Amino acid sequence: MERREFLLTLVVLAGARAAFAAGDKTAASIEDMRKNWKELLAKNADVALSTEPLDRSNTVWRQLLTPAQYHVLREEGTEYPGSSPLNNEKRVGVFVCAGCSLPLFTSKMKYDSGTGWPSFFTSIPDHLSNKKDYKMIVERDEYHCARCGGHQGHVFDDGPAPTRQRWCNNGVALRFIPA
Repeated sequence: MERREFLLTLVVLAGARAAFAAGDKTAASIEDMRKNWKELLAKNADVALSTEPLDRSNTVWRQLLTPAQYHVLREEGTEYPGSSPLNNEKRVGVFVCAGCSLPLFTSKMKYDSGTGWPSFFTSIPDHLSNKKDYKMIVERDEYHCARCGGHQGHVFDDGPAPTRQRWCNNGVALRFIPA
């Protein structure tokens, strides 16, 4: 085998390995993971399954949340990048809103974006609501928990295929429940 053929073979094998490692990320597989998210929920997990809105006063929220959680969830703050232990969470399970326990993402939806915040390429259907945010002057898509209205983060269009979405979440706004 000539050197050129050998190098070409290595490149092809490396590409095939990367594609295999990335998993099956087709539109159909993503729709399947969005529909079947409950498969990753631990039995008897204490989560909210209804998106019926909660009506709590700021006084009640202050009693239920830590100061950091209150700042992010109720005042639309942002935690420092790299500060959340959820950045390194690799176990199988479900990420729920820290304010009301509504499931928002699964471990299958998570990826390492290199931004310093937990990132996901899709979300559980109908559990998040979007609004436009102009705090940084440019328009951004901000998203909130559909149940408690808690600020979670922003969604960008620089994520992996096929969604091309990066749901950039504040780790302090989430709680992880292992399967």
